[in-house]
This record gives sequence, structure tokens and C-alpha cells, in this order.
Amino acid sequence: MQFNLKTQPYEHQRVALEKSYNKKNYGYFMEMGCGKSKVLIDNITWLYEQGHIDTAVIVAPKGVYRNWEISEIPAHLPEDIEHEVYVWNPNPNKTQAQHLKEGIQERKKLRFLLVNVEGFATIKVRKYLEMFVRGSTFLLAVDESTTIKNPKAKRTKTLLEVGKSASFRRILTGSPVTKSPMDLYSQCAFLSPTLLGFDSYYSFQGRYAITRTQRIGSHSFQQVVGYRNLDELSTKLDCFSYRVTKDEALDLPDKVYTLREVSLTDEQIKYYMSLKNNAIALLDDGELVSAPAVMTQLLRLQQVLCGHLKTDDGELIEFKTNRIDALLETIEEMSGKVIIWSRFRYDIMSIVATLAKTYGKDSVVSYFGDTSDDDRQTAIRRFQFEDARFFVANPQTAGFGLTLTAATNVIYYANDFNLETRAQSEDRCHRIGQTNKVLYVDLISKGTVDQHIVKTLRNKIELSAKTLGEEVRQWLEVSPR
Repeated sequence: MQFNLKTQPYEHQRVALEKSYNKKNYGYFMEMGCGKSKVLIDNITWLYEQGHIDTAVIVAPKGVYRNWEISEIPAHLPEDIEHEVYVWNPNPNKTQAQHLKEGIQERKKLRFLLVNVEGFATIKVRKYLEMFVRGSTFLLAVDESTTIKNPKAKRTKTLLEVGKSASFRRILTGSPVTKSPMDLYSQCAFLSPTLLGFDSYYSFQGRYAITRTQRIGSHSFQQVVGYRNLDELSTKLDCFSYRVTKDEALDLPDKVYTLREVSLTDEQIKYYMSLKNNAIALLDDGELVSAPAVMTQLLRLQQVLCGHLKTDDGELIEFKTNRIDALLETIEEMSGKVIIWSRFRYDIMSIVATLAKTYGKDSVVSYFGDTSDDDRQTAIRRFQFEDARFFVANPQTAGFGLTLTAATNVIYYANDFNLETRAQSEDRCHRIGQTNKVLYVDLISKGTVDQHIVKTLRNKIELSAKTLGEEVRQWLEVSPR
């Protein structure tokens, strides 16, 4: 089969496309970093060119769905495909509202509608979607489909209902099972209720789970205590899905980089704009501005993006952030051990507490300024050779000299500005002894210094050498979105 491809696929991507291109229902169970987004876009291209669809609706979490507009579609959709991208916004400004309205009428080109999965808990999204797809043949894809693993959730029920009118359905996730095989039911039911052979969650549970009746007072419920017939379940999945991990994708580069967008809360935006204006005022104040003064302003802006701020008086101000949730969502897409870097002590302690609560206290170790020498050696041993899955650390403290080759995933929660620190921290797991591909994920908030810091470091430019230049002013003048 010949495909119209803008970018050449890796071998595992080619296999995924060839297995799925003409299927009504399919699951891309491809670990984060293996390029499942490209496979979906290549599939959409083929379906559109064959006249099977005129519209693609892609549903993803808040921190992901806009990335399709910014990165994935421009990177992988062939330039000869005339198209328009519409991004759902529950509270659009006048221009955005007009564009969404035009999307309902457009039929002369391939239409993409990007929607955050959280929106399907509201009636507003469903009403707009019904108008958008009326009279069209469309593909409906759920990126990070574990977001609909709960059969009782309103967004799951809505997407399963909406999915019935789609001509083609796709689910994408790095790991369809995050806690138990029961996670599979709703994801597969979205594709088609017939694929697994069960018309209800409870009949599915009865086949693949071992349950025990538990009583609390006058109430009783079935508690899952084990699983069975999993080989049978795996065989069924193979008929309508493709699974690949970074280790199995042999032609991937040794280092794979990606971004995860984190939206800001209203409170963060308020603090960020106030600090940004003060930083611009500092630059405008005179001809000579010391680098430390500018770096301090950038540091504070970065703290705000992480949900905390330390005042000149030493007072710690805390406010709601979506960054921890984005971290957990990113981890759900990963398999294997994970290093999480943050330059801030506050972040490290918050991350450790969250991971301990979510995955168990033995799952995580930390390594930063407060860690004693004995505890540092214990942390390395437990992560490198024993049961700890997460290594949460400060790159200034742990970014040099350590060997952490047990990790195949690295997340930068808050970057250090220093190029050497970034390079050294990347190499803690990418060194002699590492036999696997390594995925690096930067958490960023769009339209902030966060984004520009990552871009600068990725381009191997020392940030501190540019702090007195015009580029910093340009960074500050951009508003978060």
C-alpha cells in the first residue's frame, strides 16, 4: 500500500499504519516517544484522500490537545492536503468564537476539531460537536485514552455515545492498563462494544477478574482481588490494536525529546503578569542592568509556573497549579523507571509526597540539598538496583557524576537555566550501561519564559549569556495562554 507521507516513518510506525489504515476501529498502544501521533495523522491522510472521511475530531487532555495544532499536524500532515484546524474553547473571545462558528459551515477542506477530554463532562462541548459533525463522515480519536477508563465517568459515557456516529474510531495511549486490566473495558467499548465480546462492564469483570463480596454495614460490593484469563484477553486485543515500547522500536534515536503543555490557573496568570511587568520595568529602568537581577526575575516567574513563590521577606506563597496533574498524566503514559528533575526544593517535596500517595511510599526516592550522605547512597541503590521507580532530584545536586541507567524516562518539571546542568542531568541515565532508548519530557506552559528556556537549552545556548539581550525582553512581552 502506498501512502502520502510528509515525514518518513520509523519501521514500527510503518507497521502500525499498515495494520490499521482501513480498519473501522483500532488502538495504537505505543509507548510515549514512539510517535503514535504521526501514525494517526498518516492514517487520517489516507482516509481523507480515499474519500472515507472529511473530518477528524481529536480528543486529548488539557495539556495535550493544543499540541496537535502547534506541533503534530504541521509536522506530519502533507502540505498538499488543504485543511483547517479548529480548537475548542469553552469561553472564546470574539475572534475564536467566529472561527468555531465558521468550522460548522466549512466542508471544502479537511477539518480538524481539537477538544480537551475534560470538556465532555459538559453539555456545551457535545452540542457544538453535534453541529460540527452533522452531515459529515468523521474519524473520532481519543489521545491518552486512559482518560476514559472509568466507565462511570460522565466524559466516558458521553464519548462512548458520541463515538457511535463516527465512521472510524481510534484510541492512543502508551499503556492502556495503568492500574488493572479492568481499565481496558471502556477504552475498547469506545471503539466498539463487540470487540471484547461483552455488553457490560460487569460481564467483562466477571470473565477476567476474581472478586470477593465485601460488606460495610448494610452495604455490600464486589472487590477485585485478582485476575484470570489474561492470555485470552491479550489475544483479543491483538486483533484490533498494535503495541510497541521504546525498547522494541529499534530504529528510534537513542534520545527522544517531547514536550507536555501545562495550562495555568487564573491565580498563576495574575501573579505571572504582575511579575512580568516588574521585570520589564527593571529592564526599562536604566542602561545597565545586572545579570543577577534579571535572572532573579526569571527565577520568580518560573516559580509561579510551578505553583509557589518566595517573596523578598522569605514568605512562601502557594497557589493551585496543574503541573502535578500533568506530571501524573505523563507518568501514566510511561513504562519503566523515571527520573524527575526540578530546581526547586518545594517542587521536589511536593512531587515525592504525591508519588508516595499515588504509587506507594516505597516507589519514590529523593536526592537534593536536604538529603544526607547516607540517604543519598540509599536512594541511588534503591532506584538503580531495587524497587524504587521514581528518582526525584535537584539537577545541581544530583546532575553530576551519578549513574542512573535504570531509568528510561526523564521528566523536567522545572529546568535549571544552566546549559551544563541540563546536559549533565540528561546523561545520568544516558551513559555506559544504558541499553535502552531514553525519553526526555519537558513540562512547559505555553507563552511563558518556561517555553523559551526549554527552547534555548535544546538549542544548546547558555541562557545566562543572553539575559541582557533584546531576546529576554521579547520573552517577557509574550503573555501566557
